[in-house]
Amino acid sequence: MAAACPCRPIAPDTAAARLLGALWFVSVTTGPWGAAAGGGEETLKCEDLKVGQYICKDPKINDATQEPVNCTNYTAYVQCFPAPNITCKDFGGNETHFTGNEVGFLKPISCRNVNGYSYKVAVALSLFLGWLGADRFYLGYPALGLLKFCTVGFCGIGSLIDFILISMQCL
Repeated sequence: MAAACPCRPIAPDTAAARLLGALWFVSVTTGPWGAAAGGGEETLKCEDLKVGQYICKDPKINDATQEPVNCTNYTAYVQCFPAPNITCKDFGGNETHFTGNEVGFLKPISCRNVNGYSYKVAVALSLFLGWLGADRFYLGYPALGLLKFCTVGFCGIGSLIDFILISMQCL
């Protein structure tokens, strides 16, 4: 008489459960960062920190241009501070343990392009002479300025829309 085979086919749902259990065990024993939990991974650069691991200061705004100060090539930089007890590589590539008071990196932010036009003048022109298209002429849109002039500010509706857009600094 033949001996019964001790290995019998495994049901698919049991196999999936065993595979998930094995994957869970591997992820728990290696930590959330894999090999980094053992210290074998290289330290991140401070620029690569995730949101919540650093805080950046608000940029200083120039009152005349309504742009961030020191804006060059449509980019300005703000100071960012890694959270306390974060270790990352700073500007020079040095591994630093931060306490929350040191600048870790400079984050680039985009500057609005205002083309050198005064915000206050554009708002005043839009408010008082917008129905004649003076605001559009001033901002460098002569075709739209002429169209507003010929239609008396699109019967006032275009003047109102332009005033709102200029006031919100969208134009």
